[in-house]
Order: sequence, then structure tokens, then C-alpha cells
Amino acid sequence: MSGPRRLRVAIAGLLAGPALLMLPAAADAADAGTKPATAIFAAGCFWCSEADFEKLPGVLAAESGYTAGHLANPSYEQVSAGGTGHTEAVRVTYDPARVSYAQLLDHFWKNVDPTVKDRQFCDFGSQYRSGIYWQSEAERRAATESRDALLKSGRFREIHTEILAAGTFYPAEAYHQDYYKKNPIRYSYYRNGCRRDERLRELWGKPAEMK
Repeated sequence: MSGPRRLRVAIAGLLAGPALLMLPAAADAADAGTKPATAIFAAGCFWCSEADFEKLPGVLAAESGYTAGHLANPSYEQVSAGGTGHTEAVRVTYDPARVSYAQLLDHFWKNVDPTVKDRQFCDFGSQYRSGIYWQSEAERRAATESRDALLKSGRFREIHTEILAAGTFYPAEAYHQDYYKKNPIRYSYYRNGCRRDERLRELWGKPAEMK
């Protein structure tokens, strides 16, 4: 287990505890009469995925959780140990009038390494596999077309990101939510230690968007 990965597991254990989970931005949108939509993506560590998506204009909130597994109501310890079939994921709540699903897909690709299987950056195992989990035929078609366009561009010889129908999304424990805001120093140490942004620059030729 790598240094940043060991730190992440240790931090998760220390921070475990009951807390209320609230998504104020989404609530504000509802109060304003906007009907938000959701999308589900897996891009490795959900702490990082939350940070990446919540900086995208039009995204109201990103919620860490687990999906694409076979165990009901899994815990972080169960998922991180492997064997439940889940991957760490985020459920993105967004305003379709401000950002489209196609734009979310573009943002997803530029913040993930699609060239590897069952890992992302310094985290290894199927629980860190990348994925797009569609909730409608339109989303399935858009996701598939975006992947095929990347392959056709010649940027990547193969893409291991799975594209599957969305199953149950289980929200992660409250101490994982908005981790990058609540624990910025520890979060930065983990992200930098994983070389996440360095790898994204190698893949995309420029800094990942909206850091």
C-alpha cells in the first residue's frame, strides 16, 4: 500500500462518526424553482472526484458514495477491502440549464485516467475502477459516443472505463462528504502524493480543468 493510500485509510478511520449530510446548493436550486438532474461517475478516489466536479459551473453538489456492487449498504471499510463489487463514485447534482450532460462527460474524461483497469492513480483494486453509470437511454448514447470519439481521435489505443446502467448508489459516510473542504491540508497531501494532476497532465497535455 502506497504512502498516500495508507494515509487515506488512516484518516478515514479517525474521522468516522455520525453526522448529518446536507447538500445546500441543490436545496437552494429547488427553492428557486429549478429542477436539478443527477449523473453518476467513478474516477478513483471520491474525495478528488467531488472536488473536480464541484468546481464546474452548473454543478450544484457532488456526493461521494459506492455503486455497481452486490452488497447492500456497504461501509467504507468493506468497499476499500475489495470483494463487494462496488467502485467509489460520485453522484453529481447539476442544473441542466447551466451545464449539459455532454459537458459533464467531457469534464469527467479530463479528470480520469481511462487507460488503466481496476485502478486510478495511486489506488489499486476494482473498487477504484473508472465508470460512467447511465440513467437513461440518452445518457447511455452520449456516454458511448464520447468514449468512441476519444478512441477515434487516436489519443488512446484502448479505454478501460466501464459504461453501465446505473444501479443503486449508496452515499458514503458523512465524514467523506466534502472532504477537500473540511480537511484541505490532508486532502492536498493525498492528492499530490498520488500524482493525480501530474498524470492528468501527461494524458491530456495541460492541467486538469477547474483545480
